[in-house]
Amino acid sequence: MAVSTDPHERAKRLARLIVADIVLYNQAKIDEGIKQDNLFEVLADDIDVARRYYNKHVDPAVVQDANYFELALVDILVKGRQGVPSKIW
Repeated sequence: MAVSTDPHERAKRLARLIVADIVLYNQAKIDEGIKQDNLFEVLADDIDVARRYYNKHVDPAVVQDANYFELALVDILVKGRQGVPSKIW
């Protein structure tokens, strides 16, 4: 499998991997945060560390141009948990 050299593709992939790690290590916190509608407050420290890592390892021009990290947060962290009871859906 060839590794893409496109900086946007690399940034998307890194963002998804980082957020997947947040999910892997924080499943109970995520479920509780969704139930209580305070997910981003509950995970604020983890998200901050992850965002800093992402920004450090992605081309600054890509970080400026696109919001891949935030998209990954929504796609993986939130959309993947629609089975959790919540007043937001």
